[in-house]
Amino acid sequence: MNQTGTAKPLSDTSKETAAESGARGTPAHVAIIMDGNGRWAKARGLPRTAGHNRGAEAVRRTVKAAIATGVQYLTLFGFSSENWKRPASEIDDLMGLLRHYLKREIEEFHSNGIRLSVIGDRDRLGVDIVKLIADAERRTAGNKRLNLTIALSYGSRDEIVAAARKAMQAALEAKLKPEQLNEQSFSQFLLTAEMPDPDLLIRTSGEKRISNFLLWQCAYAEFIFLDRLWPDFDAEDFNAAIQEYLGRTRRYGGAG
Repeated sequence: MNQTGTAKPLSDTSKETAAESGARGTPAHVAIIMDGNGRWAKARGLPRTAGHNRGAEAVRRTVKAAIATGVQYLTLFGFSSENWKRPASEIDDLMGLLRHYLKREIEEFHSNGIRLSVIGDRDRLGVDIVKLIADAERRTAGNKRLNLTIALSYGSRDEIVAAARKAMQAALEAKLKPEQLNEQSFSQFLLTAEMPDPDLLIRTSGEKRISNFLLWQCAYAEFIFLDRLWPDFDAEDFNAAIQEYLGRTRRYGGAG
């Protein structure tokens, strides 16, 4: 698979801000699996599109909550590579919502200092969507208040395989010796090379799995699984997750 849309390098200032945030205890990077739109709609006798629309409102609330709490990186799982198996009508509705979001929200993101990046396989997205993404990334590239990454047509196993191919190519071109390949150097071939690994992963809807999302990057993330469906997720839920995170001790395999 030809994966494109790697995150652009962040300025030194952004990296320092993230480090300072982590030193204070606030997670520098929060990743969220936004799950439950369909179930939310079904419970109300509404079409699945209604759930996706309400889910977009939850994204707005979450972005504001992340800024308010000092989180520097927020990564949202918007559409997985496996989601292409869904009915064509639902995919069309989701792509329409994405187009609307990219057209209507970017100016507000920019005015609020939010930098938008998209990771995933863009080859399966519409040409107009790819252009909207590129324009949005270019428009917000200099912003530093919040680094918002959306994973679209994204699968972590595909990402890791693609990174392995890049590492092999670098070795064939004599740019990388086998003994130089380690966790740090391999990470530079991932789509998330220019951002810190997630400190906290939240999944809504009660499901307790990470569904092929940031498998490498979440090796030492703290996991929080909420019964709340994504369209109902709000700042109170986000803040409660941050507080639970702050109450945990991160040992990274050590004795504490």
